[in-house]
Amino acid sequence: MMTPSLRKQHERCADCGIRNRAVCSYCGPQELGLLDTIKFYRSYDPGQEIVAAGEQTDFLGSVVEGVVSLSKTMPDGRRQMVGLMFASDFVGRPMRPIAPYDAVAVTPVRLCLFNRGRFERLLKDTPVLEKRLLEMTLDELDAARDWMLLLGRKSAREKIASFLAILARRAASADNVDADDGFFFDLPLTREQMADYLGLTIETVSRQITALKKDGVVEFPDARRCRVPDFVALLDAAGEDSDGGMID
Repeated sequence: MMTPSLRKQHERCADCGIRNRAVCSYCGPQELGLLDTIKFYRSYDPGQEIVAAGEQTDFLGSVVEGVVSLSKTMPDGRRQMVGLMFASDFVGRPMRPIAPYDAVAVTPVRLCLFNRGRFERLLKDTPVLEKRLLEMTLDELDAARDWMLLLGRKSAREKIASFLAILARRAASADNVDADDGFFFDLPLTREQMADYLGLTIETVSRQITALKKDGVVEFPDARRCRVPDFVALLDAAGEDSDGGMID
């Protein structure tokens, strides 16, 4: 594992940008004060390994800024990206110190971390922290099931549109705004990484993005910046209704 840079500046939990979405979102002043005493920050450059699968980790915590990829290496050496983590997502598993996946910074990443032992003790004595972590775990399970549906049943065009809609919603959530017509967001993945994540070839990804651009569903001011002129049109292309459900 590469050695990350440490962020020396201490930030109060109450002032954190992900305060209302992270694992600490239900905590009151007393619980925040306790978390404040045990946290520390680490920053990672793009491509830098955060933790390797099978490695014992002595920390867990939240993504404050950036995007983290989760991947698994198969016995024959092939590597598959299995998930992405965004701001406010929780890194690591309490009571399970062995990392199940390789976690790598896709963009510049900043993590708010806690010593595993101290956090697990605090978790047992803080019901609101335990409740929020359970909710986030269930949300992650629902997202994984939705992703199985996307990979197994959707067309290539729907996969690309669904992925762009997910990125737009997460970017909007991070900025505390709604993903609406005219919304801009950054693409954290290259075309090759998108192909890996979606189970497509890079040629198919490029072809479908070109088709979505031609149809006016999305616009790309540059290669890594996307604009959604009509969000309902993007959801239609993804095979979803306005609430994010599948269209029959």
